Amino acid sequence: MAAGGSLSRSERKAAVRAEILRQEEQRERRRQVSEVLRKVAAERSPEESLFLAGCEEIVRELERRRKRRERLRRRQEEAASIPDYRGPNGVWTLLQKGRNIRAADLSEAEPTLTHMSIACLHMHSLVKHVVSQNCDGLHLRSGLPRADISELHGNMYIEVCTSCTPNWEYVRMFDVTERTALHRHYTGRMCHKCGAQLRDTIVHFGEKGTLRQPLNWEAAKESASKADVILCLGSSLKVLKKYQCLWCMRKPPSRRPKLYIVNLQWTPKDDLAALKLHGRCDEVMRLLMDELGLMIPCYDRTKDPIFSLTVPLRPDEEGSHSRRPVVPPLSLQEMQAGEQQAPASPLRLSSPSSGWFGRGCAKGTKRKKALCD
Repeated sequence: MAAGGSLSRSERKAAVRAEILRQEEQRERRRQVSEVLRKVAAERSPEESLFLAGCEEIVRELERRRKRRERLRRRQEEAASIPDYRGPNGVWTLLQKGRNIRAADLSEAEPTLTHMSIACLHMHSLVKHVVSQNCDGLHLRSGLPRADISELHGNMYIEVCTSCTPNWEYVRMFDVTERTALHRHYTGRMCHKCGAQLRDTIVHFGEKGTLRQPLNWEAAKESASKADVILCLGSSLKVLKKYQCLWCMRKPPSRRPKLYIVNLQWTPKDDLAALKLHGRCDEVMRLLMDELGLMIPCYDRTKDPIFSLTVPLRPDEEGSHSRRPVVPPLSLQEMQAGEQQAPASPLRLSSPSSGWFGRGCAKGTKRKKALCD
């Protein structure tokens, strides 16, 4: 003991070593207790039961953790009321366990706080490009420009004519995938321009996406190559990790964009991330927007782009689907009713001639170069 009652340097080092050893022993005992608890009580040996009785504090701690995980599972669904895929209650997770999955009505989904935060960050030039593997079309509905979105697995509201050059796109207010499946993409409706069959834009597992839009792969790769930061929100990255061009893996590690991940579960990119936050996207984005001093815009259904971009069905197509459509707000319904009473332009009704219809899907067409830092 040094003068004055303080510990000497060697005594402090010894105390640190003892604390490290104590923590390691505690972790090992926690691991052993966890292995025993995984067994059904009837299958535990008398020695294992006696071991648990001597570790009551660790058992209580693990039980608290288990209950916390259960709470997270109940909160795992997105705020948009769309179930995830690989979370504890995800679609693929439940199917692999042989359990039933509940049907989700995507027509009732709306852009979440996270969607609107991303749109706001884009408006302030803090986000240059959005890559999404969701097919729900919520990024488009949040107001993001079409050129700055890459929906790698398609959009459930868009069907296209690949016989037209450039490819002709039809945005609908309902899910166009009712009759489609793996390697079977025709929707049962015909192109208003050439009469060929329309197809959906969905890329299923085992398929390779070939459409220029809404997949927009060129812009995704170009934006990734120029990015200084990549922010991954709510994705398990089990599929996206395979797209090496999105991660700039050919660059030296020091020249790759910094990776930030927000997710409730482990991802295969966690070890490469500059920061990993185990949290809900809406909560993290709310904190981020507060820190930046930016107000998160509320989703306004009267300004939802899907209603202005929609190509109406022809009279003979009215019975071509049974999916529930996205319902416009009352004010928009009144406006549309007034427009229907007025004489409509045949060209406007028979072909997608406004907005971004018909762009980006063509082969060999020039597209606006995406901006990205």
